[in-house]
Amino acid sequence: MKLQIKPVLAAAAMTAVIATACSGKKENNTAITDQNTQNVVTDANIRGQWYIENIVFSDSDYVRPDETLSSIHQYIVFEDSTYFIQTNCNTISGAYAVKGDSITIGDGAMTEMACDDMAVEDALRRILPDISTIDVQNDSVVRLNGATPAECILLRKATEKK
Repeated sequence: MKLQIKPVLAAAAMTAVIATACSGKKENNTAITDQNTQNVVTDANIRGQWYIENIVFSDSDYVRPDETLSSIHQYIVFEDSTYFIQTNCNTISGAYAVKGDSITIGDGAMTEMACDDMAVEDALRRILPDISTIDVQNDSVVRLNGATPAECILLRKATEKK
C-alpha cells in the first residue's frame, strides 16, 4: 500500500507546482498588459499652416504644386478639428481627427471655380479619402500617408513672415 501512495503524492505535488507556475505567468502577463495600456501614445501635432510640397501616388504619378504660376502659396491649415486647404484656384475645408499617428480626414466642402490648372485639386480629391497616418519630422515636415506605401502628401511648415 505504501508504494501506491508515494506515486499519487508525487503526481499531486507535480500538479500543484505546474498549476502555481501557470497561474504566476498569468499574473505576469496581466502586469505586462497593464503596463502597455498605461503607455498612451500622444497625438501627432500638426496644428498650423503647412505648404503643399508634393502629392504622390507612385514613383511616376505625382503632382507638385507650381507656386511660380500664382502669388498664392498652396497650403493646408490644421486647427482644433478642422482643416482648410488653399490651392492656386480653389479651397477645401472640413473636419479631421488625430489619434496617435492616425488621422481621419472627413469629406469637405470645396469651391469649384474653373481654372487653367486643376491638377492639385484633382490630386487632393483623389488622395484625401485614403490618408490614414501621419509622420512628423523635426516639427517642420509632415508626411500624410495614404493607402499604399507610395501614396502621400508632403508638407513643409509655413514660416512666419516678419
